[in-house]
Amino acid sequence: MKIIFWESLKEEEKNQLLRRSETNIDEIMDDVRSILAKVRKEGDSALFHFSKAFDKTDITSIGLRAKDEDFSRAESALSGEVKEALTYSIENVQSFHKDQVPREMRLKEIRPGIIAGERPTPVDSAGLYVPRGRGSFPSMLYMLAVPAALAGVPRIVVVTPPNPDGSIDPACLYTARLCGVHEVYRTGGAQGIAALGYGTESIEKVVKIIGPGSKYVASAKRILSSIVDTGLPAGPSESIIIADETPDPETVALDLLIEAEHGSDSSAILITSSRSLGEKVAELLPGMIQELPEPRKTFVQDVFSGYGGIIVTESRDVAVDLVNTFAPEHLQIRTSDPFQTLSGIRNAGEILLGKHVPFSAANYSIGANAVLPTGGMARTFSPVSVRDFIKYSSVVYMTGAGYESIRKPVIELADYEGFITHGNALKKRKSPDD
Repeated sequence: MKIIFWESLKEEEKNQLLRRSETNIDEIMDDVRSILAKVRKEGDSALFHFSKAFDKTDITSIGLRAKDEDFSRAESALSGEVKEALTYSIENVQSFHKDQVPREMRLKEIRPGIIAGERPTPVDSAGLYVPRGRGSFPSMLYMLAVPAALAGVPRIVVVTPPNPDGSIDPACLYTARLCGVHEVYRTGGAQGIAALGYGTESIEKVVKIIGPGSKYVASAKRILSSIVDTGLPAGPSESIIIADETPDPETVALDLLIEAEHGSDSSAILITSSRSLGEKVAELLPGMIQELPEPRKTFVQDVFSGYGGIIVTESRDVAVDLVNTFAPEHLQIRTSDPFQTLSGIRNAGEILLGKHVPFSAANYSIGANAVLPTGGMARTFSPVSVRDFIKYSSVVYMTGAGYESIRKPVIELADYEGFITHGNALKKRKSPDD
């Protein structure tokens, strides 16, 4: 298990570590463009073709859209315990996000007779991408569907890759019904994103696409961002634990493995000002990794030989600066005073404080959204929320008195900028009293 001493790295090595798996996305852009072009040209037939090629299943006779009987079979297939866990978690997510629902139109008097404000309305349609290849992710579905439903989106669509037999993960179907999803389709990857962006015979295009996925999904969203709102960048999973000398090395090691098991292109890093802690965690990790079943073991091994590891810094201040530069998707703070450390953190998708909040608790059941910006975009993006499915229109009304008060400054500015008709609209307008 490698331990990296940050201050000893060359600048080029630091930059490479910080860029992490985003490099892989750049390398596949041309391949993804070909997939998108085929879906745009051939529609459903391209989706059937890619299902055979990538998912190793023929869904031509089944069709793309999930039917009522699919939902019924899914509900019967799940244990009561799984249903209870889903219900518990969905209720927490609903509770967390309810406060984000905007009020009705709010107006204020800017000056006497000048009334202005904002009116919130939901987007017309939302396509939610739920990954499948490396596991089953009903948790991602409710993290996306709950805020969309609370926002009042009239058409919520899910695309997700099928199982080898062509079926859709039963927990995802059960969750979709609980959360008020309107349509579910068995297609994934870049081709699923293309279907949402361009539309096909079976899948009507949407105005917004959101959801995490593989590097192919992230690449497809990047390419389509000029024609459809693709939301926050949510690519390969990444996590950082920042720690001093105080935490238990075993729980640090356990938590460091969580996001690493998502896939070989994930990133999992411990940043600590304590060389002793770093060495103890490094000793524990190999044994923990060996106990994992495949394919999780290979995923984690790949991560810690690629985009993961242990970084030792000279001080906690350096560690905090490094976190802000990295801007991770997931951050856990394991210091003697996590709230004090929190005060220095500016860039992170989610921030978990203390030893009782492993990443998995937040991923599933706490209620805060677990769909988070990746690739350093936590510098400017926030977690998925109700706000992602709402847009605002400015609303303005003026009385005659308000018009008279604004007339002179508008004419002055229009004349200064050389916009003739802007000024004429007021110069040649009759007085409100006429």
